[in-house]
Amino acid sequence: MNYGKLFLIPNFLSDDNPEDFIANMVKRMVHHLQYFVVENEKEARALIKKLGLKLGQPELIIHLLNEHTSQEEVPALLKLLENNDVGIISDAGLPCVADPGSALVALAQTKNIEVIPLPGASSLMMALMGSGFNGQTFTFSGYLPIDKNARAKKIKELESLSHRGITQIFMETPYRNRQLLEDLITHCSGHSKLCIACNMSATKGWVQTKTLQQWKQQKPEFHKIPCVFILG
Repeated sequence: MNYGKLFLIPNFLSDDNPEDFIANMVKRMVHHLQYFVVENEKEARALIKKLGLKLGQPELIIHLLNEHTSQEEVPALLKLLENNDVGIISDAGLPCVADPGSALVALAQTKNIEVIPLPGASSLMMALMGSGFNGQTFTFSGYLPIDKNARAKKIKELESLSHRGITQIFMETPYRNRQLLEDLITHCSGHSKLCIACNMSATKGWVQTKTLQQWKQQKPEFHKIPCVFILG
């Protein structure tokens, strides 16, 4: 079987990113693509339009791979790569990092399909850069448990690791930002340092590192805003 290449295409992080936020080199490399596996079709089509592909929108073949896709459905997506190059697009930032697209990449690797990660912005790395925390030893834990007890246990574990010099990066669904901060204040020492990075790369984006005691005294307005949290 002859397989094409699998391109991992970076997306914009914010609606107000400039057009050149995505490098021209990336646009050149994906200019020929017709087949795409995406997390959200609307977001993907918006990016594809900005990339200026040679094919028009009606000619594109788009398949979904998101949190609703079962593991049993992923192998069928591999058929798109039979004699075709395919692009993976996430909602924002880099695909396959805290993103369902990694399931298809894992399968492609077992078939020796050439996987080409293309350079782009990562809110996780931008947050780490701006935090002032250890950038040599760190862990990304993704989303924390929703269950109250499991969440408290995980937070204490992350705090303990951060006190040992291992920076702890994690995320939350934007509408739960306030609750996560309250949980961190409740379960961590007031002296522990927390970085909150909101709307990375956006015009009104910001990165601030404070003790949890300071965050408790001056809570930010960040409800429903994409954020990265870091204990260090």
